[in-house]
This record gives sequence, structure tokens and C-alpha cells, in this order.
Amino acid sequence: MTVSVDKEELAMFRDSVIKVLEKEVTPHYEAWEKSGLVPRELWNTLGDAGMLCVDVPEEWGGIGAPFQFSVVVGEELARMGFGALSTNVMVHSDIVAPYLSHMGNEEQRQQWLPRLVSGEAVGAIAMTEPGAGSDLQAIRTSAVKDGDEYILNGSKTFITNGQHADMVIVAAKTDPKAGARGISLFLVDTSLPGYSKGRNLDKIGQHSGDTSELFFSDMRIPASALLGEEGQGFVYLMKELPRERLVIGALGVAAARGSLDLTIAYAQERELFGQKLAQLQNTRFEIARMETDYRVNKAFVDQCIDQYDLGELDAPTASMAKYSATEMQCRVADGCLQLFGGYGYTTEYPISRAFIDARVQRIYGGTSEVMKEIIARSVLGKA
Repeated sequence: MTVSVDKEELAMFRDSVIKVLEKEVTPHYEAWEKSGLVPRELWNTLGDAGMLCVDVPEEWGGIGAPFQFSVVVGEELARMGFGALSTNVMVHSDIVAPYLSHMGNEEQRQQWLPRLVSGEAVGAIAMTEPGAGSDLQAIRTSAVKDGDEYILNGSKTFITNGQHADMVIVAAKTDPKAGARGISLFLVDTSLPGYSKGRNLDKIGQHSGDTSELFFSDMRIPASALLGEEGQGFVYLMKELPRERLVIGALGVAAARGSLDLTIAYAQERELFGQKLAQLQNTRFEIARMETDYRVNKAFVDQCIDQYDLGELDAPTASMAKYSATEMQCRVADGCLQLFGGYGYTTEYPISRAFIDARVQRIYGGTSEVMKEIIARSVLGKA
């Protein structure tokens, strides 16, 4: 089985995405970074432009495009320096929507997917808690069955899209004694009583990307909000994490391309010791090193994208893609900033934002340390 993607159509779609971003995002992004939040109506704008959840099937409101089209949206956001927005859109389109497409029933899909595609609803996923990050089995948020409802109690933190979210996929314990088998997932409508959001967390980077604390206090949600089967939440999370990690890797590769493009242009203009910066051996060798690093990782991530399309991408390989690409992204951002010298350390030059925005890529979606353990287990078995 092969997945055929029309390269010309993909290129045309990429061009249309760039045009929308140049018009709707570029003129305003600096202001949004300073305010700490993108406007809610931006989601409607992106939906109207056909840039959200593009691989959702037509029967649920999407256009049924191949997965690579969804990747293109994130890539261009990252390459153009909109790191926070690339993360927001990735969570909405490449994490939340696939959970619904793959595990939701027809009623749930019809209720939420068309609204996610249009931007009428913003999606988020809530796994992390103050005392449970990478260790999902340690979550304490509970969902207790009460007739035809569940009563949800607990809190989550570091939730991307938390300020704007209309629907949050919440991981909660339905059986506290069952460990991983006691976790279930719920589609939580944030308009229901008992739901509240905390402050928009003040981060060192990705400033315009809302990252929030969420609270559930005796929140009654209908039993129909259960996603899939009770007790299967951990299984579903493990099934969907490869796509999340692959897309994070793709964002890392695209962001590195953006950093390199900025630096190459700067090196060809900036003069030092009577020469263009691009003529100095150190600059040439550093650009050569980073360009090679970028291309090797891009080739691997592109290979993984093909594997995902074929249904052949496994968790260890996806972990390799995320680990390698995000580590490369940080190396490239650091090396590029160094070539800008003192100017690179000022917010006037976008390379500074690329450097700061890159750092979280090695943390969310599973830290680099967790990725290495997953990879090691696939090679050596459990310790």
C-alpha cells in the first residue's frame, strides 16, 4: 500500500498557507507576543482559510486531505517564526481532532469535529497535572460515575489552548486502584458549570501561546462525554502519541529552516573586519554544520511522515524523530544566534525569539529524556 500525495497540490496549498499567514498573522504577531495571547477570532480566520484539521474526513466537516497537508500548516507557522501559534494549532489539529476521528462515536464526531474545522470551537488536551507530568499513571483528577453522568474533580496545568478552549479532552481516573487501566478520557464542554481556568502562565518563550491551569470542581458531565471505552484512556494516549511527537519533530525541522534562512541573509549583509560575515571561515563552517544537521533531520522526519501515512510509524521511531529534530532545532537556534552576535540577544531581531521558543520543544510531548528511554527499551528492553 502506498499513499499518493499530489506534490503540485501540496505546493499550491503551502503557497496559500503562506499568503494567509503573511496577511493575517505577520502584521500582528509582535503585538500578540507582547499581550501574551492571540485573539480568539484568529481561530475563525484560520478555519475560514481551510487551515484547521485539514485531514478530517468530509463526513465530519473536513476536506479529507492527506496528513501531509496538516503538517504543512504547522511547518509554515514554525518556519515563519510563529512558534507559539504553531504549537496552538498543532494541539488543535494534530492531537485533539485525531482523538475524535479515531476514538469518538458518530454523535461525538458530529458534535465537535465540524466546529474544530471551522474554528468555532478550540480544542485542548489535558493530561499534565502539578504532580504528574510524564508519569501519566500518577494523575489524580477523578471521574466518578453517578447515574447518567460523571462527576469530575481535579486540576491540570501547562494546558495549551487552555484560555480559548471550548472543548478539552481530559484524562481522569475512573478506577483509582487500577493504575494505567483506571484512566479514561472525556470530552469536556468548557461551558458547563464546575469548570474554570486559571491564569495564563507566564513563560520564557512562546509568549502568545496561551498555556493555562484548568480546574474541575464537582463538574457534572454527561456519560456521553466518555471518549471510547472506560479504562482505555492510557491505551488511547499511547496510540495517538506517535503523531503528536512526529508533528513536534516536523515543527522543529521547519523552525530550524527559518532560523537558518534568517542567519544566511544576515551573514551576507553584515560586515566584520572589512569582510562580509559570510566570507569568514568560522561563519562558513558553522552554516555548513547547521545546514547538514537540518537536512539529515528533515530527511528522517519526512521518512517518518511517509511511515505514518502508511500506518507503519511505531512509538520508538516517532520518539527518535521528536528527540533528534528538537535537539537539532535548539542547536541550530543557538548557533544562529551566536552568528548574530550582540544583535541576536536583542528582541529586535527575530532570531532571539526562535532561540527562546525552541527550548520547550525538548520538554512538551514527552521530554528528550523520556524519548531516549522509549528508544532504549525498543533496543535493549526494560532496565
